[in-house]
Amino acid sequence: TLRKAGLLTRDARVKERKKYGLKRARKAPQYTKR
Repeated sequence: TLRKAGLLTRDARVKERKKYGLKRARKAPQYTKR
């Protein structure tokens, strides 16, 4: 079906964009409490 094809072509699992100051989208650099 068209609907099924659309779901397959457009991937729903969109990767989270890399945030500024972070190594990855979620993983932050090693936090130190000082």
